[in-house]
Amino acid sequence: MEPTEDYSFPPASFKPLLAEISGLLRSTSSTIAVAETTTGGLVSAALLSVSGASKFFVGGATVYTTKSRKAWAGWTDENLVNYNGPTPELVTGLAVNVREQMGVTYCIGESGATGPTVPGPPFVHVAGQTCIAVVSQDGFATRVVDTGVADREKNMVAFAKATLGLLRDVLAGEVKLEQWSQPGSSEPAKF
Repeated sequence: MEPTEDYSFPPASFKPLLAEISGLLRSTSSTIAVAETTTGGLVSAALLSVSGASKFFVGGATVYTTKSRKAWAGWTDENLVNYNGPTPELVTGLAVNVREQMGVTYCIGESGATGPTVPGPPFVHVAGQTCIAVVSQDGFATRVVDTGVADREKNMVAFAKATLGLLRDVLAGEVKLEQWSQPGSSEPAKF
């Protein structure tokens, strides 16, 4: 007898977060898009696992390479020249560009290093570390997460859960958005 395949998704620990996120988005008629790298589409997939996600989820892009970042997330040659690794500023910039393209209320940006190996200098990547941003026209919130492990699969799931956690915290008002540094601007002064 062959073992039964386990098709459960998302992980059980995501379900309370997703229920709260979907309720908060629906209650304010807000929409969301995702620009993710090392989570590999898991954030988008988790949001889409919620019944009725079409009411709030507009789209997601896995911008894992510089080619995809240029095509889908608004990167220019200047971004490539100055790139040294994931930072809160970088993920905020990814989210700003995708939010503007998709015309959504909120956008998530995420980039890090899952491991087990990471590029060397001049790039600054730490296996088990990711940077996350949630942006809206009103401002942004960022978080750096360090799992302390270099297990690729575990980090992908941990990063996705942390990304959903920051989104929930912003939507619930537990994390206040930082204001853009230019009054009336819908983007950061320097990304």
